[in-house]
Amino acid sequence: MPAQSPFTQPFPAFYFNDSIKTYTTQESSRLYWVPTEEESGRNYQFPALLDSDVLAYYGHPSSELMGILGRYTKEEIGQQLSDLAKEYRAQSGGRKVITAFYIIYGTVWPGGDIGIINESLLQEYIDYAAEHDMLVFIDHQIGKYTPAQALRRMLPYLKYPHVHLALDPEWRTTKPMQEIGSVTGAEINQVQSIMEDYILENDLPGDRMLVIHQFRYSMIQNREEIVSGLNHVRLVLCADGFGSPSVKRNSYAYNALAGNIPIKGFKLFYRSGFAGAGYDQPLLTPAEVYALNPRPYLIMYQ
Repeated sequence: MPAQSPFTQPFPAFYFNDSIKTYTTQESSRLYWVPTEEESGRNYQFPALLDSDVLAYYGHPSSELMGILGRYTKEEIGQQLSDLAKEYRAQSGGRKVITAFYIIYGTVWPGGDIGIINESLLQEYIDYAAEHDMLVFIDHQIGKYTPAQALRRMLPYLKYPHVHLALDPEWRTTKPMQEIGSVTGAEINQVQSIMEDYILENDLPGDRMLVIHQFRYSMIQNREEIVSGLNHVRLVLCADGFGSPSVKRNSYAYNALAGNIPIKGFKLFYRSGFAGAGYDQPLLTPAEVYALNPRPYLIMYQ
């Protein structure tokens, strides 16, 4: 897979135009599907997770337009997350809340090529997180590649015990901002197996999360075929997308129907002030986020 510097090209046009408004209209009018028999009937059991919820800030460190992570220094982000974590702990019922950087590792370009983050910059965030008891998620937008190819590019970072991986099906396309991409249940099963095998073959300590984003039913085809609960990979289904509280809750409710992926995530969008950038209006409070059913384990803000 070719490695391209994110500093040699502008970031995707998505962050400079009004296309996102079209997506908002489409999603607000879409009815969410009911679960299939396979999704509702399975009851997956697996060893207990860490006894902490995860609170993350999302984005690209080199772009103010791609999320809050790029609007502040890592030190400022660390302090902001620490302050927000106090609000969540006040509502958590005693569960711990650990903070995290959620970093866009591979950015899709027109044609489906991928620009990989400057790896020395990524290393700075990984090192800072380790020093401050934080986690790091690195997220690949897939582009013209297969989910397996995208995942393999990130696997070496699992040598760090606090690093976890993510894939975003929205951007699995050669026409970003013209079409919304997708993955299949079989492909998600494949990448889980690849990740599990890598952990075992390299004798890596601990369990790792693999996050898959979804805000439209078509983004994960044959979702009922997904089998989670591997020994060392914790699959997280994250409800993505911005909008009103009702749109957000409906999106989350649709993801909650997938009982075969019991660990849930929830993404919120700050108002950035940049033209064309979508946001949640109003933003759900920590108490409202924790009131979602099932309660999300991973909570991130863009």
